[in-house]
Amino acid sequence: MNAMTIADTLQTLGLQAKNASALMAKAPASVRNTALRRLAALLRTHTEPLQADNARDIERAVANGLAEPMVDRLKLTPKVLATCAEGCEQLAAMPDVIGEVTALRQQPSGIRVGQMRVPIGVFGMIFESRPNVTIEAASLSIKSGNACILRGGSEAIDSNRALARLVQQALVDSGLPADAVQLVQTTDREAVSQLIAMPQYVDVIIPRGGKGLIERISRDAKVPVIKHLDGNCHTYVDDPCDITMAVKVADNAKTQKYSPCNASEGLLVARGVASDFLPRIGAIYAAKGVEMRCDAESKAILAGIPGARLQDATEQDWFAEYLAPIISVKVVAGVDEAIAHINHYSSHHTDAILTTNHLHAQQFLREVDSASVMVNASTRFADGFEYGLGAEIGISTDKFHARGPVGIEGLTSLKYIVLGNGEVRG
Repeated sequence: MNAMTIADTLQTLGLQAKNASALMAKAPASVRNTALRRLAALLRTHTEPLQADNARDIERAVANGLAEPMVDRLKLTPKVLATCAEGCEQLAAMPDVIGEVTALRQQPSGIRVGQMRVPIGVFGMIFESRPNVTIEAASLSIKSGNACILRGGSEAIDSNRALARLVQQALVDSGLPADAVQLVQTTDREAVSQLIAMPQYVDVIIPRGGKGLIERISRDAKVPVIKHLDGNCHTYVDDPCDITMAVKVADNAKTQKYSPCNASEGLLVARGVASDFLPRIGAIYAAKGVEMRCDAESKAILAGIPGARLQDATEQDWFAEYLAPIISVKVVAGVDEAIAHINHYSSHHTDAILTTNHLHAQQFLREVDSASVMVNASTRFADGFEYGLGAEIGISTDKFHARGPVGIEGLTSLKYIVLGNGEVRG
């Protein structure tokens, strides 16, 4: 497909999405919820054929030498599909926020002024690897009364096409326009260049992928972008803390799954508990093959652990998002140094403190400048589904419009409404 053909195709998708967005905005909540439940049912009844399509993507990815964490992100296991279906049902059961009026207040002039929540209109979603993002984006788009144009990575094209067909079937079966959710069928990168430069059709772009992709889109887009560049998340083990709990949480935050952006990449340990905590977590990491990139103090404590894979940390390690069985480890004086380290080196995605000191917990919550800040919980909970949002379109580390997991409200806007009874301005 040449550049002219791609441009024409994207213009058509944009016009169709714009037209569909007007129908979605006025569709009753009951109809949109019916579409979500229908999509959940289709995902459950099509698990086997979806896995057949997914197997072609995985086979191609392995043959092309894609790294194991990236191959892992491609997989549409029965559990992944069941979670997608459950997310659709959770969204359908949630209250409708479209048309919700808040902060209505009487003014001295007699008018009443408030704000109404409305759909954004059309969003473009550009993502890599995970095909389940197709369902997350589509379901949130339906619930929030928007239309969307989805452009997945070439490595998941067969899976994305199969999922998009089910989405459009659910829409049509429920009396909604199929064009409310459209998948860009070409894997040509020129399609991305076109999609991010159509402000007449697309109201916001949401990239979800590697740092290079997001930097490029942020630089070249002609429409607003909701983004996060990377997920350098930290777990800080405080003095005092429950050591047994801290070991359990720090293990989960790193090893429950290595590839997600909410896995902890940095482990900070207060000096007062380091000699108790580090040998215990180090033994677990050693048994699971996790490489530890350490400062001198933590390395000295971990050195005696059988099988421990220890390396000296470089300055770059404190900034790194590994997405792999690697973690940076540093001993700090206490909560003040931990907060300073996180605010300097983190990507402002998700950071956690494990502590039994209430004042330390409150200080951490107030002062850590990240989209999600946690007390005594694994960073792996930084997820729209786990937050009860039904699904997420992504996790934003921006401070404007949306921050953290972007669910329904992140795909809406507010407009002022004024209710009067013939008032005129004097």
